[in-house]
Amino acid sequence: MSARKWSVTLAALVAVGAAAYAVQPSLFEGITAPLARLWNSETGTAEKKGPPPRVIPVEVVTAILRDVPVRLEALGTVTPIASVAIKARLESVITQVHFRDGAMVNAGELLFTLDSRQLEAEIKRVEAVIAGAVAQQEQAERDVERYTELVKKNATTQVTLNNAQTQVNMASAVAGSNRATLENLRVQLSWTTIRAPISGRISAANVKVGNFVRPADTTPLATINQIKPVYVTFGLPQRQLPDLRKALAAETATVEAIAPGETRASQGQVTMIENTVDPATGMVLVRATMENDDELLWPGTLVNTQVVLRQEKAVVIPSPAVQAGQGGPYVFIVENGVARVRSVTVERTMNMQSVITKGLTGGETVVLDGQLQLVDGSRVAPRGKGKPGA
Repeated sequence: MSARKWSVTLAALVAVGAAAYAVQPSLFEGITAPLARLWNSETGTAEKKGPPPRVIPVEVVTAILRDVPVRLEALGTVTPIASVAIKARLESVITQVHFRDGAMVNAGELLFTLDSRQLEAEIKRVEAVIAGAVAQQEQAERDVERYTELVKKNATTQVTLNNAQTQVNMASAVAGSNRATLENLRVQLSWTTIRAPISGRISAANVKVGNFVRPADTTPLATINQIKPVYVTFGLPQRQLPDLRKALAAETATVEAIAPGETRASQGQVTMIENTVDPATGMVLVRATMENDDELLWPGTLVNTQVVLRQEKAVVIPSPAVQAGQGGPYVFIVENGVARVRSVTVERTMNMQSVITKGLTGGETVVLDGQLQLVDGSRVAPRGKGKPGA
């Protein structure tokens, strides 16, 4: 076929195609669109298809609205309710120690025995003196009876009767004085057996059998501390005093004390607020009484105390979900698979839980892990037990 015929045929095809496109353009879109995407007529290069949006896996939890305790935290000291230093009241020698070092003792329990032989001998001497005075008194009384009859018969003088009565009085005075001495000696004899004045845990004996002790000794024989119950004393800032006083009046101020290295907490009640705020520190001393039946608290120990003032409704989320930003703390919440930044106000933290007062109302899905990869508007794939409905 000649070139002229090819030109006429091509022109005819173009004319037919133009007419068909004018009548039904949609027929050509399925062909031209892929070609346009594959070939850029201006650059003469193939166009590359863009990547789909990135979906970031995150772990989420649900913000919960529930009753949470309002707590105050402080460092406290355990002090015994009663502490007694055992000392000797006589100059004597210890003959027996009746307790085991560090044992629990009850009030009235025998602790030490001192040498009492000298006192016992002195008691026997005074008893003999009393017996002699009583005998003299009886003899003088018989003389008074006899002289009274003789005076009535004018057989003796009144002076003789008066002297006999004087002898009765003197013998009675001697007997009475020695009875007082005997009572004093018996009291001192009771001091040779030293008993526990209170119940509690006793220290190691500072002196053993054979040691000479005196009332003037500065070192006590032993010390007893009452530890059931005990006191926990701690300081709180004066700004927290009004809330504490209200809780104390309502009898809702409870205390938990945890000793270092201990996992269990001892329970108690606030029983006293000091009547003066320290002007130098702005702190007020508070004392709680702890039953301490299991002896978790030891006198002199520093403990972490938590004072529960009351219960109130609040939104709670795990503390790792809260992020720190230039504008303050914030969290990422998940809405329809998209992470959104939400500013929050954290009132306090307790046991790795943050109490939120502003920004959350409860029920929101909050990102717990994976925040470092997120920006506002990132698409996410939530996972974890905190997903809604879980």
